[in-house]
Amino acid sequence: MYKNKILGSYGEKTAVKFLEDEGYTILTTNYRCRFGEIDIIAADGDTVSFIEVKTRSSNIFGEPGEAVNYPKQLKIVKTALHYISNKNLTNYMSRFDIVEIFVDADNKANKIALIKDAFDYSGKLGY
Repeated sequence: MYKNKILGSYGEKTAVKFLEDEGYTILTTNYRCRFGEIDIIAADGDTVSFIEVKTRSSNIFGEPGEAVNYPKQLKIVKTALHYISNKNLTNYMSRFDIVEIFVDADNKANKIALIKDAFDYSGKLGY
């Protein structure tokens, strides 16, 4: 478990750097509320992007993004709606992205993939 936390923390820091290099403005990291946590919240132009980071050393259990299943998506959506409401961002477009990070045997990122619009929230909360 401890190793997973270290790998996850490394992945999130790597994702922040990657997203900044892609032109994103990081608004906050590890946003928490009673509904859950979002790894990274960033602005991509005039869109607020809620980003889940998944870091893996192998794809033996599938691609990293596949771990963002329906229950996880629901938590992310509820948390995002909380953030949007608290920050008065209801007039902004938003989307849900995933950053997949693959690390090599030395735990260094050797592949980073950004999946924009990885899922949407229509229907998840009755909307």
